Amino acid sequence: MSGLRFVRMGFGAEAVEYQEAWDEQRRVHAARFLDEIPDTCLLLEHPPVYTAGRRTADNERPLDGTPVIDVDRGGKITWHGPGQLVGYPIQKLPRPVDVVAHVRRLEEALIRTCAEFGLETSRVEGRSGVWVLGDAKDPQATSALGGLSLDFDPRLQDDEFDPRLNGPEYAPSNAGQRREDRKIAAIGIRVAKGVTMHGFALNVNPDNAWFDRIIPCGIRDAGVASLAGELGRDVTIDEVLPVAEKHLGDILANADLKPRVVERTPA
Repeated sequence: MSGLRFVRMGFGAEAVEYQEAWDEQRRVHAARFLDEIPDTCLLLEHPPVYTAGRRTADNERPLDGTPVIDVDRGGKITWHGPGQLVGYPIQKLPRPVDVVAHVRRLEEALIRTCAEFGLETSRVEGRSGVWVLGDAKDPQATSALGGLSLDFDPRLQDDEFDPRLNGPEYAPSNAGQRREDRKIAAIGIRVAKGVTMHGFALNVNPDNAWFDRIIPCGIRDAGVASLAGELGRDVTIDEVLPVAEKHLGDILANADLKPRVVERTPA
């Protein structure tokens, strides 16, 4: 089967509970494995929810005991909620699956989506997702832009430093004011039987303060961003949805899919 179909599950007042979306992912995954349907991307918003990937550490979860749903994807803890476009591409890939290539394709589609709204984004080596690059390493840039300035940043010296206990100057949602690297789209996937699950979350216009209660993606020295916050104007899910569909379709449906190269040690 070829092509990529999009299913808009629910947005706004019809946001989809996480468990319902997870159940639908599994149903679609099974059908795709059997070639009963084409590659499918579920698109939706969730009500507020924290989800934790398999590598999440206990000290990255909410300090107040807020419930967290543990899921079978890669990555660590994140938040989903209103103002965030969530996509679950369920795509059959040649085996052995090149997981990194799949992640790079998702990143590229989201980078192009942000660019269409006038926001330049990028990748950060060693960290998945889509990022707005900061300039906090330049003290003059920080002070000139009126951002929060940290004369001594304990995050760089103390592996156990917890930004949740140390005020707004360390909050992930304030990374833009500090002119630090900040993630605008998170990616976490799972591959089973050669078919992908889970996917991406693009921050369009959420309340990013939700991220301040966790260590987002386990990263302590960067923060989070949104399209609306970076552009300084209102941006809605309705505006972003067709643009994201266009670029996801271009990238995922037209990719030259190849199996992962397995290097074998000579006998």
